Amino acid sequence: MTTPKKSSSNFRDAYQVLQKHAQTLRTSSEPNIDDLLDIVNESVEAYKICKQRIDAVEKALAEALEDEEIAGFTAATEEDADDDLDDDNPPF
Repeated sequence: MTTPKKSSSNFRDAYQVLQKHAQTLRTSSEPNIDDLLDIVNESVEAYKICKQRIDAVEKALAEALEDEEIAGFTAATEEDADDDLDDDNPPF
């Protein structure tokens, strides 16, 4: 039977748990039913940690890209406004 592990709290550790359990299940010709419940429970917990971190990163990226788009739009709008105020080149 596998020894219970303390809960992994970061993505890298949780991902390694998932990889290890996937490899164990892939390579075993007959999974040990006594270990299976522990493997499933540890994998579910590791998956939750990975999913939470991925969701947080996706949200942060979306916010950063949105902020960048807003900043780019503002800069472009200010350049257009400056061009409109150029006395040497009237807008008409």
